[in-house]
Amino acid sequence: MKNSLLHTPEGVRDIYGKEYAKKLWVEDVIRKQIGLYGYEVIQTPTFEFFDVFSREVGTTPSKDLFKLADNEGNTMVLRPDFTPGVTRCVAKYFHNLTEPLRLTYQGNTYTNTVGLQGKRKEVTEMGVELIGDDSIFAEAETIALAIESLLAVGLKEFQISIGQVEYFKGMCQAAGIDDQTELKLRDFISEKNIFGAENLLIEAGVLPKYRSSLINITDFFGSIEILRSAKNQADNERSTKAVTRLLELYEILCQYRVEKYVAFDLGMLSKYNYYTGIIFKCFAYGVGDVILRGGRYDNLLEKFGTKAPAVGFGLVVDDLMAALSRQKAEIPEEVTIKVEYPAENFKDALAEARVLRKEGKKVILKRLRK
Repeated sequence: MKNSLLHTPEGVRDIYGKEYAKKLWVEDVIRKQIGLYGYEVIQTPTFEFFDVFSREVGTTPSKDLFKLADNEGNTMVLRPDFTPGVTRCVAKYFHNLTEPLRLTYQGNTYTNTVGLQGKRKEVTEMGVELIGDDSIFAEAETIALAIESLLAVGLKEFQISIGQVEYFKGMCQAAGIDDQTELKLRDFISEKNIFGAENLLIEAGVLPKYRSSLINITDFFGSIEILRSAKNQADNERSTKAVTRLLELYEILCQYRVEKYVAFDLGMLSKYNYYTGIIFKCFAYGVGDVILRGGRYDNLLEKFGTKAPAVGFGLVVDDLMAALSRQKAEIPEEVTIKVEYPAENFKDALAEARVLRKEGKKVILKRLRK
């Protein structure tokens, strides 16, 4: 029994000492970078009512949520994702927006996943939400800010892959695919499961020419050139507009001078169904999973009673730390000064320590034993 008390549950871990100090430094640098763009801090509850993360909202599947009940019998959920909680807060307190609202958050998220494969159930996330701006400039700002934040902490080898949900939706609409089939197809396309996608489309009775267009979405991955090919293949106005918007986005990202970190992937779709337009993910050398993800979610606030466009991103700090370690990024370590003293010289040692601490230095008073 005593030994079991020393261990953490599966999917969580302790972090302390120099490792934690480095993590705090990374968070501080990112927080300052985000602050340079005028984002204001927001804190939302660690747990919320189940409905905030329900299937209707389009967030994490119910089976992956940590659920608990309060004394009144309400089902509560440990937040798996910050965006629904932030939008609920905005709908409650900022429902009469006259100017875009820029918010930034930091805290832990919880996902009750099975078969972890190295993934943690509790991670630290930082992110931003830009609410009330439906322009391409808002999307460019969030992507550029994400890139600049990663560069600020010393990450060098990474890439932001950008997709467009509307391109896929336009293709589905043109093919006459219903919502349920679209959701299933979304999963197959995201996993690059061509065989599964083709079987699904055949079972749904989709015509061969539309099947071909939908399957070919997975081939549109790479530089700006693939967008021109995708635009030529688009056979409907909705998909054409989606690619045109990506081309415009690229032009603005060039003005931010971050285009070298950008690629495009029209077959990239998200498990979060609330995304409505541009979506993006960051992949870094040395880490198998996505370290940052984001996109536009213009209909999410409407679920909470307020209509406003929005775009944002969330960064998993723990995965970023792993990427920084693999890329051997230099993270400064605080120097700790030891002031040693025998008991009779405590007064002098304390005076010295106080002077050093006022200078912002870290000091340990160490008593010498006889």
